[in-house]
Amino acid sequence: MALASWRALCMDAHNPIRLGGFWAAVLGLSPADESDGSLRLDGTEPYQQVWVDAVPEPKSVKHRVHLDVEVGDLDGLGGLGATIIRPPGDDRTWWVMTDVEGGEFCAFVREGRRPSLPGRLYEVVVDCADPDAMAAWWAEVMGLQREDNALSGSIPFDYLCFAAVPEPKSAKNRIHWDVVAPDVYALVAAGARILREPDDDIVWHVLADPEGNEFCVFSDE
Repeated sequence: MALASWRALCMDAHNPIRLGGFWAAVLGLSPADESDGSLRLDGTEPYQQVWVDAVPEPKSVKHRVHLDVEVGDLDGLGGLGATIIRPPGDDRTWWVMTDVEGGEFCAFVREGRRPSLPGRLYEVVVDCADPDAMAAWWAEVMGLQREDNALSGSIPFDYLCFAAVPEPKSAKNRIHWDVVAPDVYALVAAGARILREPDDDIVWHVLADPEGNEFCVFSDE
């Protein structure tokens, strides 16, 4: 039985309006201002929400969690201010790019997909020391189907993927996801760690998975 279910994707931003506007245009989402200074991007279903939150610290390292998007071509992304940092090559069929705040993402140009934008969120990719262990852990926690290190099922995109990288995690992730769970301590018993409990400022728990990736847990009450 799954311990948690998907709630929303979240991004840290220096300027939530600028970054949120970029991703709203890329993914065809509708911006909705929040009173706390965050920007909420809404899709056609509640679980397609993306929250863009202001943080004081600047981006300092490569995104350890990044988005893969499908687009018709690169013109729309370029017009929004995205930058190409690596074209396809060798066994890569995708373009590595950065958004308007320097956050890395991958663009898959799909033949026959028109217009250029809006695109579609295809995958969320997590860099890992041990992708096999991480894929197994999140598959069990959220009741997802596993094919190697790609998970599918009750998530608002095709795959949640885990990829091996040599560098260790060295900073707070600027992209994370929120889940809904009836029992936070069941997640702890499964291997998560509590980083912050609800207080005067937040009503959710902040946890870290076994490799230290932050995620937020909301009660389903």
